[in-house]
Amino acid sequence: MILIFGLSALVSWRLRSKFNEYSQIGLSNGLSGAEIAQKMLRENGISDVRVLSVEGMLTDHYNPQDKTVNLSADVYYGRSVAAAAVASHECGHAVQHKVAYGPLKLRSAMVPVLTVSSQYLQWILLAGIFLLQTTPIPLAIGVVLFALTTLFSFVTLPVEFDASRRALAWIQNNGVVNSREYGFAKDALWWAAMTYVVAALGSLATLLYYASLLLGGRRSD
Repeated sequence: MILIFGLSALVSWRLRSKFNEYSQIGLSNGLSGAEIAQKMLRENGISDVRVLSVEGMLTDHYNPQDKTVNLSADVYYGRSVAAAAVASHECGHAVQHKVAYGPLKLRSAMVPVLTVSSQYLQWILLAGIFLLQTTPIPLAIGVVLFALTTLFSFVTLPVEFDASRRALAWIQNNGVVNSREYGFAKDALWWAAMTYVVAALGSLATLLYYASLLLGGRRSD
């Protein structure tokens, strides 16, 4: 667990470092992140998705419920390699939505269940640990709910990797970046993807920990 937490901190630091580095490298075409997003959506035949600016750093995301590509200010207004990479990646999710990409549909279907369960999961697990010597049922319920969270983390991986693949192919094939800028954009998106990989591994490690408590408690009975 300590190793996972350390790795997560390292990857997060590296991502921010890369983002800051590539934010200083201007695009040769001079386009902003918002302009790149609008261009990618338009050229993929998507006319019902809005591109919005949101507060925060690395808060960029695509919302399939209201069909919005939400870009942080540094990305929305930025005219850098980092802005191009992030903006096109988020639009990659919009393209996935349009073509009904399977893993994205599965992840979206899981969101309502996880939104509800996450409100109680911590308390269920805590109660399960305290009551383990009396009854394993609360902890068993907690393990099942946490397993859904872990599944969600792993379902997210192909969604994120595919969005990056679509983004990189589009910015390269449409001349949004030159060969040097493409390499930087690919590196930035790779580190972004690694944060999801580490998160999934961390969730799995935590699930195994709670499962081992449950199995250990049952054996002691």
